[in-house]
Amino acid sequence: MKQCPQCKKTYADYTLNFCLDDGEWLVDDSEPATAILSAGGPGSPGAYLSEGATRPQIQTGAEAEPRDLSYDSSERHSLSAHRAAQPRGAVATKTFDKRLLLAPVVLAGIVLAGFAGYRYLGPARGDAIASVAVLPFQNRSEDPDTDYLSDGIAESLIFRLTQLPGLKVSPTSSVIRYKGQNTDVAKIAAELGVDAVMTGRLMKRGDNLNISVELVDARNNQSLWGEQYERKMSDLLATQREIAATITQKLQLKLGGNDKGLTKTYTDNNEAYQLWMKGRFHFAKRTKIDMERSIELFQQATKLDPNFALAYVGIAESYSSMTSYPYISPKDAAPHSHAAIGRALELDPELPEAHAVAAMIATTYDWDYAKAEREFKRAIELGPNLAITHYRYGWIYLSALGRHDEAVTEMKRAMELEPLSIQQGANYAGTLIYARRFDDAVEQATKTNELDPNHVGAQNWLCHALNAKGLYEDVIAMGEKTSSTRDSGVTSLFACLGFAYAKSGQREKALATIAKAKEMEKSRYMGNYWIAVIHAGLGEKDAAFRELETAFRNRDWFIQRIKVDPYMDPLREDPRLNEFIEKLRFPE
Repeated sequence: MKQCPQCKKTYADYTLNFCLDDGEWLVDDSEPATAILSAGGPGSPGAYLSEGATRPQIQTGAEAEPRDLSYDSSERHSLSAHRAAQPRGAVATKTFDKRLLLAPVVLAGIVLAGFAGYRYLGPARGDAIASVAVLPFQNRSEDPDTDYLSDGIAESLIFRLTQLPGLKVSPTSSVIRYKGQNTDVAKIAAELGVDAVMTGRLMKRGDNLNISVELVDARNNQSLWGEQYERKMSDLLATQREIAATITQKLQLKLGGNDKGLTKTYTDNNEAYQLWMKGRFHFAKRTKIDMERSIELFQQATKLDPNFALAYVGIAESYSSMTSYPYISPKDAAPHSHAAIGRALELDPELPEAHAVAAMIATTYDWDYAKAEREFKRAIELGPNLAITHYRYGWIYLSALGRHDEAVTEMKRAMELEPLSIQQGANYAGTLIYARRFDDAVEQATKTNELDPNHVGAQNWLCHALNAKGLYEDVIAMGEKTSSTRDSGVTSLFACLGFAYAKSGQREKALATIAKAKEMEKSRYMGNYWIAVIHAGLGEKDAAFRELETAFRNRDWFIQRIKVDPYMDPLREDPRLNEFIEKLRFPE
């Protein structure tokens, strides 16, 4: 009899090798679990290798230590983990069984039948895996400073798989919410709308790195593939490329002649690559100190590898993004952004992220709209599945120019690719505000805020959406609560609250908000556009235009919104507003 070690189901058919219920490798419960090896070596009539011996082992060096593939008691054993744990190299003492001569043929038939059944019959929703989510890896190391590795490895795999045609990959911003949570594959797959989910664990001891990976088809809860890698930190780059390539094979993807996302080498310097991952880790937090730290790390990476284009993109993206909060003035950031993105494009003219950041800079600082549109379209051509490119094209470019239908279309595409991104969802509400779709804006902003009520971007654009609807009391209740727990000068939240004060007749509070902003301006860069918004709400047109003039000279991030911003409606009939619009050189 054969028995499944997982579910304990027994089978009388000795030709079966896998459990029909859970896919586990069957063991013979009537005989010792030993392999039959002959001295003849592979290929000789008496040579039979155990499953562990026939399956390639991924180790560091020729004599790697035995691999501990045990999962926690609460976790399900993967097919690969169970198979790899079978005894290796044991010599049989029983009489040779001639039925074993048929084993390779039978096994091959079973594998082929299983593959055909999965590939061509498959689940009802379709045989091919068309979408996948790579969850943040669990960091089992004692050192919390290695979080950048567990997050970075997952992000790097997402980054590579996103380049493949025909595969939807849930981005980092959508999966990061599952970090540290119990892994319920079916639930996560349903929430993200994907066919397969990849999970992983990482443990670092000194220079040794242990990575465990499993890929599960969420449609039938079957393990498609699992593996454990024991490598040195110096092998990290090669290991990630190998995992991505293996996943592609297991998903039965047709690459259509474009597999650059897997084969492309962004850097050969492992230390530079780790610095880039740390930089991305800090950039994602979006605080001033973290974004400054990200720039330092990206710069260190370029010193180790002057040809690392992605690191230069990181520098440009960080500097450019910091001006929108604002943590730095546009004029201080621009020289660094231009130099870094120019170098990135010089090193890799086909890097979609570089073209997207170049377009962002051309729009928000250079006001070179022809160049911006060329760069955005090139970025989408090179990376059609990158949500952030569609998002930036719609939010930064099309919306500001008043091409609202196109802007909403691009934002919808971005949300399809990245449905749980908080910042993107918040700015989608902003796009709807500028399109004068106020009900939709409130709905979108509310939904985004519910995902993360503490996210400053979500709070910010919900506040603006409520203002657009004229719900000033709701804005004041929300704004006063929020501004008491965070630096309200970091974003446009202070202007949202000040405008609500102005429109609800609380003039003194509106003026006090302006006074506070002007005091802060003495020690840090402030967005004068938002001060102008409060003056506009008070009906103080001259003061509003003085602030707009300062915003124009500073090339404030939001000055381009005057053409479409409802906050500017009190100034629409003043000819000075049209003069500003003309000075911004918008295309016809």
